[in-house]
Amino acid sequence: MGAEQHNFEDLEVWKRSSRLAVSVLELIDPIRLFALRDQMARSCISVPSNIAEGAERDSNREFRRYLAISKGSAGELRTQLYIGIRAGIFDTEKATPLIQEAKEIGAMLEGLRRRLLPTGIIPKLLSVLF
Repeated sequence: MGAEQHNFEDLEVWKRSSRLAVSVLELIDPIRLFALRDQMARSCISVPSNIAEGAERDSNREFRRYLAISKGSAGELRTQLYIGIRAGIFDTEKATPLIQEAKEIGAMLEGLRRRLLPTGIIPKLLSVLF
């Protein structure tokens, strides 16, 4: 099955990451530290955007690559939320659920990446090598 057959709007991980992005954008709107606000906006928007872009690509291999990028952005976002909490910028009660959601989305992305791996011994070896 090629990636062109994936409808990203139907993927639960895309829906959840889109909701997470909105929640993060609402959280960061009032902060004055432009560098953190800008970087968090980029990373939270990157998660669902890379899912969508990968789903529109021509192969599962490309889709998996974009899912990996998306997972990296979710980790980046978690780091920024942790920094914001420790710096006293974000209230722990507001940021902690967002961290947990980003962790769950990362796990979902990894699960989807694994489901898209080719089956059989030769494709498995090729996916490891390339």
